Amino acid sequence: MSLRTVSLRRRVAVSVLLVLFLVLVALVISVDRTFAGQSNRDVDVVLIDAANRATTAMNRGAQARDVVRQLTKKNLHVTAELPNGNRFGEAPDEGPYTRKVQVIRGARFTFYADTEAISQAQGRLRKLLILLGLGAIAVTGVLMIWVVRRALAPLDAMTSLAQAIAAGHRGGRLNPSRTDTELGRTAAAFDGMLDSLEGSEQRTRRFVADAAHELRTPITGVQAVAEALVAAPVDSPDRDQMSFLLVREARRAGRLVDDLLALAQLDAGYEMQRENVDLMGLALAEVARTRFVAPDFDIAADGVSAVVVGDGQRLAQVMVNLVDNARQASGPQGVVRISVDSVGFTVSDNGPGVPEAERERIFDRLVRLDDARDRRSGGSGLGLAIARGVVRAHGGELSCLPSEGGAVFRVFLPGVVVEPPLAGEPGPAGAPGS
Repeated sequence: MSLRTVSLRRRVAVSVLLVLFLVLVALVISVDRTFAGQSNRDVDVVLIDAANRATTAMNRGAQARDVVRQLTKKNLHVTAELPNGNRFGEAPDEGPYTRKVQVIRGARFTFYADTEAISQAQGRLRKLLILLGLGAIAVTGVLMIWVVRRALAPLDAMTSLAQAIAAGHRGGRLNPSRTDTELGRTAAAFDGMLDSLEGSEQRTRRFVADAAHELRTPITGVQAVAEALVAAPVDSPDRDQMSFLLVREARRAGRLVDDLLALAQLDAGYEMQRENVDLMGLALAEVARTRFVAPDFDIAADGVSAVVVGDGQRLAQVMVNLVDNARQASGPQGVVRISVDSVGFTVSDNGPGVPEAERERIFDRLVRLDDARDRRSGGSGLGLAIARGVVRAHGGELSCLPSEGGAVFRVFLPGVVVEPPLAGEPGPAGAPGS
């Protein structure tokens, strides 16, 4: 998006003055034409009145000479021409006159109305209107400087606040008195943006601090074990144990780094691979993996055969994280079920469950409900955050549902297609009792 940065003050001022100029031009033209039209009508009334008086006088038997002498005035001239060719009165010289001709009792009367005074008045009126219009534009231009400056003062306040925040002064807000106006809505949106950015900054700082703390623990362990291993005699019986501890701590640090990298990739919005993913196939593969790791653990998959377009590796990671969490929460004697349906899949266990107040917080980064257990198991507290990020990247949602016993994690994925089972096809291999 490219924003034009023309001066708003100049734009508003020029726009207002242009509108005012056009209005004044239209007003001058309208007044001038109205005045001219009314003046012409007045002149016509004078000529008609003179013709009527001449007609009345002639009908009473007056002589044309007397009628001409009686009606001729300073601004009105009358001439009469009799049928025998005699002429009475003098026609005015060339000039701004309006003429009316009428035959009365055989005499041809011509009435001349002098419009010079009207033309002069119309000219003075035009000049006056033009001068007043220019004066109004000049006064308006001066006032616009002050008015626009006051009207745009909130934008100056926003600019100052943004510059202060960019300089490191956090916490400032505009706090508009009204949010039902244009500037009020803009200021409220500006404050909301600042709240979001500062909240994100605080979460990022807290996350970096927590991640550094999490990394320091295995790195410190690696360093301590490595130093002890170097100092130990070659034939020390503890070297194998120390080597095992060194590998374990290194793997723990590596898993944490991998999780942090996965979160960074999700935050960057990287493009996932798109392919047809068999959700039941993922569930059965996870059942097989878990039974290989913990042969006596009770885990099974059931449901329908469903396919969704997505990143198979990432969706498998979601299922691994959810199943590992469920297995750790329910213990060695626990029960975990994976259920695939027409809108996604569900992972449930019979462990202690998740308190209602924690059902959203557990998806935050580096959050553990049982810190000691998760540290022993090598958990980083990032698994659920990664899982939700992957599901949301697919346009779906991961949530923890209310449950009377154990925890239930629901994965909703859009565009799931259920494949009808083939005739005589057995149920899933990982189903209970299989």
